[in-house]
Amino acid sequence: MATWDDVRRIALALPETGERGSHDDLPAWRVRDKLFVWERPLRRADLDALGDTAPDGPILGARVPDLGVKEALLADDPEIYFTTPHFEGYPAVLVRLDRIGVEELTELITEAWYARAPKRLAAAHRAETE
Repeated sequence: MATWDDVRRIALALPETGERGSHDDLPAWRVRDKLFVWERPLRRADLDALGDTAPDGPILGARVPDLGVKEALLADDPEIYFTTPHFEGYPAVLVRLDRIGVEELTELITEAWYARAPKRLAAAHRAETE
């Protein structure tokens, strides 16, 4: 299963990505100052909303291209992907880091990067990797 070291390695391998603490001073990765993945521990309101289903392991927040992708991930594997009322209407998912494989994590982080990277940078990266 994936670790924070995996997240860091995968994210920083993408063009023009940097690591800078979020407003909570937790690890967060950005492309040209646009947040695409971040550490997101559950807050009191999240725990209250999730009740007994609240996970207790490490949680990664990840941007997704749109709400359709978010809904597909949530429906596809609720053991890995989940959300809270805080993210309602927002194109992001929460990920149980200790349950996702490195290959799937790589795909998720790369797609999060594409969702936030400037169009020209994203197109150049796609051209290099395809």
